[in-house]
Amino acid sequence: MLVIAHRGASFERPENTLAAFERAIELGVEWIELDVHADAGGRLVVTHDRPVGRRAYPTLEEALELMRGRAGAMVELKTPARYRGHAMVARAVRLLSDDDDALVSFQRAALEEARSIRPGLRTVQHVGLGISIRGARGAWAVGFKNNKVTGRGIAAARRLGLVPLVYTVNDPGRMRALDALGAGGIFTDRPELALPLFPAGARR
Repeated sequence: MLVIAHRGASFERPENTLAAFERAIELGVEWIELDVHADAGGRLVVTHDRPVGRRAYPTLEEALELMRGRAGAMVELKTPARYRGHAMVARAVRLLSDDDDALVSFQRAALEEARSIRPGLRTVQHVGLGISIRGARGAWAVGFKNNKVTGRGIAAARRLGLVPLVYTVNDPGRMRALDALGAGGIFTDRPELALPLFPAGARR
C-alpha cells in the first residue's frame, strides 16, 4: 500500500507548505502530493485554491528541490486548461523526474499532453467529474474519492492495469478496509497513522 502525504503532513503543518513537505519526509513517506496553479505572473505555485493577492506561495521548483532524492512528488495540476497561456503542463513535465515523480489531474487532456511530451512519466487520472475508469487508460494510476470508491471500481482499475489510489483517507480503520478491498495506495493527511499500518509504504 502506497502512503501518499496529502498536501504534505497537513494535519501537523499548514497544507502545501515547505514545512508540511519537510515533516512528511521526516516521517518517512515515499510520496508527497501537492497542488499547483499558475499565479498572475505565470509562476507555477503550490496552493490548492487559485492564488489571489500578494500572498507568498512556494514555487513548484522550490518544493521539488526540497523533495529531490528524499520523496517522490505527486504534482496535481489544478484546472490546467485555465493556464494554457502559461504552458503549465509542458513546464511542469520538464521539472519532474521519470523515476521519482508523477503528474496528477482531473483533466484528461492535460495528462495526455504530458504523456505526449514525456511518454515515461507516470500519470494519475482522478475519476468522477465526467471521467470514467475506462477514461483513465494510458495512466499509471487512477484516483478514487474515498466516499465514492467501491470494490468493483478497484477491481476494474486493476483489470485495466491501473494502480487504484484513494483520496483522502485519515481513519486507520478505513485504511485497513481499503487495503482489504485491493487499493494500491491512499492519499492521507495523517501519514503518521498510515505508515505504522503499511511500513512497506515508507521510503527506503
